[in-house]
Amino acid sequence: MTAVPDAIDQALGIAPGSPLHALRALRPEFVSGAEACRAAVLDPEETLDLSPELRRAIARRVVAGAGHDRLTEGYPRPADPALAALADGEMPEDFALAALARHADLIAETPAKAGPEHLSALQEAGFSVPQIIALSELLAFACYQIRVVHGLGLLKETRA
Repeated sequence: MTAVPDAIDQALGIAPGSPLHALRALRPEFVSGAEACRAAVLDPEETLDLSPELRRAIARRVVAGAGHDRLTEGYPRPADPALAALADGEMPEDFALAALARHADLIAETPAKAGPEHLSALQEAGFSVPQIIALSELLAFACYQIRVVHGLGLLKETRA
């Protein structure tokens, strides 16, 4: 594990050499795997016409909804007004972005309620199957990151 803090370390303020950093270092493949996944979903080689700005806006929307400010800081607010509205948890006026916002909220808040009809709604909004898969991977990563940060945050509190 490198001494350079990754996104999870940064979100929790975990310093190199700290007890929690040492704990994470016991499974370096999880640390490097999380960073590799982050890069793959935010900046993939094949964008599928889903810009990095759109991807970060979606991730910001999801992690902001979890109420962890430092994790949210890892996803800067987009300059584009429509993407900023999406990132800020607002319902965008654009039909496709609104469909994406509804889907992201559903997956982040009540994933058990998601069904095939929700994927169909994304297709009706103009998203292709490969784009929906890429968006699903992004949402899964953001939700994973929230859970890891929450769990490590609890460990950090108990060790303090």
